Amino acid sequence: MLCIGESMALVTPVAPEPLRSAERFAIRTGGAESTVALYLADAGHAASWVSRLGADPLGRRILDEVASHGVDVSRTALVEGEPTGVYFKDPSGETTAVHYYRAGSAASRMGPELLETLDLDDVAIIHVSGITAGLSASCGALLDATIALAASRGILVSFDVNHRAGLWSAAQAAPVLGALAARADIVFVGRDEAETLWGTGDDAALAVLLGLRGTLVVKDGAVGASELAPDGARTFVPAHVVDVVEVVGAGDAFTAGYLGALLRGGDAAARLQEGHDTAARALGSTQDFVPRAADPGPAVVAMGS
Repeated sequence: MLCIGESMALVTPVAPEPLRSAERFAIRTGGAESTVALYLADAGHAASWVSRLGADPLGRRILDEVASHGVDVSRTALVEGEPTGVYFKDPSGETTAVHYYRAGSAASRMGPELLETLDLDDVAIIHVSGITAGLSASCGALLDATIALAASRGILVSFDVNHRAGLWSAAQAAPVLGALAARADIVFVGRDEAETLWGTGDDAALAVLLGLRGTLVVKDGAVGASELAPDGARTFVPAHVVDVVEVVGAGDAFTAGYLGALLRGGDAAARLQEGHDTAARALGSTQDFVPRAADPGPAVVAMGS
């Protein structure tokens, strides 16, 4: 399994409390594609993550952390003179705001030339997301080239729509993300996200509207998730009832669980079930990645009051 996309230094309060008043913070890795790779490696799958990071302490920290969980990072480069992106989680009541500082990051300068470094001989699935398309024109070209290369090699493409309003508006993103989804073999989208982008969260309507040729997975928060196969077969599995600490990262955890079950040959119900199982771990933490084993605890930074 190969995952391509930006990761940033994630700064989050240790306790689920507002950023403005919190005094203790954890520094970890945050990024949709690396999170998927981390969960897959944690489940025993061979997983690689490819990106660009600044050759700075945060970039090196991210690379070390992702590698420490068994993800192959040998094709992720540290680039001198280009920064590593940073984002902050701000838990507040029932919601979590996210503040990104990623403009001009090393990853935003990725382009199709990145593919020249890859060995795809043993890759069954390439996972990408719409976040990359919104970073820059060169990153958008990278996604186009990745999908074309995968098709030429008989490799499945997994695409998580992952619209980020902070990168581009729904009006700007909708046609681009729709076109990418139409070329993918597996498409993940949140129901509310689909309604914002394309005016409907109904899986059958979405498949027709976007001209999808692959499998569509629609995630509907606490309700559950459905899979619509290319032949029209629909499977729904309800979500777990869990005590939610905060929701950021749960979608990527779901995607990883689903893809892990797919790699093991699981049927639609098993894929959706494992997606929910993995998402439940993320929902109970302020961290994006929550390993199965006992967590020794994050690095903590104390802030003066």
